[in-house]
Amino acid sequence: MRAALTVARRELAGYFATPVATVFIVIFLVLAGALTFTLGNFFGRGQADLVPFFSFIPWLFLFLVPALTMRLWAEERRLGTIELLLTLPLPQWAAVLGKFLAAWAFCGIALALTFPLWITVNILGSPDNGVILSGYVGCLLVAGAYLALGAAVSALTRNQVIAFVIAVALCFLFAAAGSPVVTEFLDTRLPVLAEIARNLSVADRFGGFTRGIIAARDLIWFASFIGFFLFVNAVVLDHRKAD
Repeated sequence: MRAALTVARRELAGYFATPVATVFIVIFLVLAGALTFTLGNFFGRGQADLVPFFSFIPWLFLFLVPALTMRLWAEERRLGTIELLLTLPLPQWAAVLGKFLAAWAFCGIALALTFPLWITVNILGSPDNGVILSGYVGCLLVAGAYLALGAAVSALTRNQVIAFVIAVALCFLFAAAGSPVVTEFLDTRLPVLAEIARNLSVADRFGGFTRGIIAARDLIWFASFIGFFLFVNAVVLDHRKAD
């Protein structure tokens, strides 16, 4: 873990050494605030909670997280620095985990900067802060799931645009899999696929957290999802070292 944390610190520092960090965070905060207060009808609902904010997170991360992951490995491959990284005296899994942890920590910082929303609902009323905290835990897990998936895609290509487009498409599939439109369509034709779609839906798993329910099965699902795609990431890198 020490090697992975070393890579994570290096990567996280790299984010803030360029305008990437500022641009990402500003776009995230602006979009989160705009969607919460306009489409989410934050004030018109008459309730002191962050449901409007949480309802947009899986869809907001759908575009912003792939924009963050598209450079993780594609940029290293394009610049030819991936060979140097993978020949350093550290396990390959440490490089994969370190890059993931850095991106996850960065998303955690972006989420933490939405604290004015939390302060606002506490000024306007008496919200259940336990439910809000649970919702933030869910947000972080959704970010982790998208990051692991996006990192695996980034390892497949040296083209960042291709990595972004494929990651957005795959994240959308996992986000929309449990939507009523999809499940109702499958229920009438292939009920078995409908149940599989519900089980694979990131948005459905996230829903419990927004209601204050931190279920073990959802934590295991997110851990398994993240672990699987980090494993895929490592396997892809191992098979494409010579590219």
